[in-house]
Amino acid sequence: MTQLVRTIGMLVIAMGMTGAASAQTVSIQAEMLKDWTDLKATMDRIAGAMPEDKFTFKSTPPQRDFGQQVMHVATVNARFLGMVGSKAVAPKIDPNTTGRTATIAAMDASFDYGIAVLKELTDQAILQPATMPPGFLGPSSRARMFTFLIGHTWDIYGQMAVYLRLNGVVPPASVRP
Repeated sequence: MTQLVRTIGMLVIAMGMTGAASAQTVSIQAEMLKDWTDLKATMDRIAGAMPEDKFTFKSTPPQRDFGQQVMHVATVNARFLGMVGSKAVAPKIDPNTTGRTATIAAMDASFDYGIAVLKELTDQAILQPATMPPGFLGPSSRARMFTFLIGHTWDIYGQMAVYLRLNGVVPPASVRP
């Protein structure tokens, strides 16, 4: 009986918390901005973890090298963000950029562009159709364009983590104190 009373009490508390949480205002734009900004920081850490002399490391010959992975994120971000529809000015990113510093700077510029686009959008605007979504996605909201880019970047992150480990470097997110 005591266990039943405790369980019912926990359920009542949980339901009260759920009600309080749902009463709070949630901003899609603010959540996406936080996720995008956090992803930029994560990508900066992993890109910066590869030693400069290993930045051209390839896991196998047909793969992109580590720096090309970073540049791939930069070019895809810039290209797809341009399809969202905004007044923000796209960075000029040369896909042939090489070198650790310049490549990371290009990636940062692509994330900064995304931040500028998101800051321009309201919650209502982010749910509107993107002006020119890529054909393979079909009709898409601006929010979907961002979630696609976030998923794409995490995919590349996973590949970059393997490149680091193959070079004896622990990815920053896996380092434990």
